[in-house]
Amino acid sequence: MTSKKSGAFDTDGLLTAIDSMDADAFVSFLAEDARFRFGSAPAITGREGIAVGVSAFFDTIAACQHQVAMTLLDGNTLVVEGEVTYQRHDDRQITLPFANVFELAGELIRDYKIYIDIAPLYTN
Repeated sequence: MTSKKSGAFDTDGLLTAIDSMDADAFVSFLAEDARFRFGSAPAITGREGIAVGVSAFFDTIAACQHQVAMTLLDGNTLVVEGEVTYQRHDDRQITLPFANVFELAGELIRDYKIYIDIAPLYTN
């Protein structure tokens, strides 16, 4: 993982939690009433629901690794762009581009949007 600390927000820690597939560590970066949207999936609100949704996604993959190409902080908005390599349970790997947009509330994420076409991950 290549990343940086962006202002008061710990991008490295967040991506480490994701790449460790640790849903509890992941949601610790979110405000209690955070809103989370992954690609075209419906948004989920609240840490508990987000943890359940993220855990379900982690169950569909064997591993993931993020490479950050760029971060941009403008006020309370943080944009993180890069590539994520997923390892499927059949050991195939696929690398996909992503862009995340975070609306921050201090050191926590209030609104988390992931822009990615995840369909190729599930294509045979």
